[in-house]
Amino acid sequence: MIGRLVQAADFQRLLAAPTLQRSAHFSVHYVRGAPARPGPPSKRAGAGELSTSHEPSCPEPVDEVPAGHWLGCVVPKRHARRSVTRSMLKRQIRAAAERHQERLARGLWLVRLRSPFVVAQFPSADSGALRSAARTELDRLLVQATR
Repeated sequence: MIGRLVQAADFQRLLAAPTLQRSAHFSVHYVRGAPARPGPPSKRAGAGELSTSHEPSCPEPVDEVPAGHWLGCVVPKRHARRSVTRSMLKRQIRAAAERHQERLARGLWLVRLRSPFVVAQFPSADSGALRSAARTELDRLLVQATR
């Protein structure tokens, strides 16, 4: 199974790395390593404290973050206006990474939509044709990135 990247520091580190491979619509970034450890939960200003309970203390995890595959998806709103399209493209990215997991090197992977699909060619926000085109392009891109 591929883990999901959620820390902003991981995305910044990946976007600072050179592009590993690119296609007409997507680009792939890769960094060897593990994701950043989440920091301690911050206390928000104005958060009311209950007088009946104390804040639970949770010890720091002993184990390191497991080495493996970690994936982040960036689908900007400027390239995919409809949330249906953005969600579908993220699902296609995750599915493509799962299909090619055995070929992918361990580390952090980022797939970014870098240019929009032509609306005149794919008028529906979540059409089968758009799904198929994204799937084909992502499969080809990940095969090239793993060489």
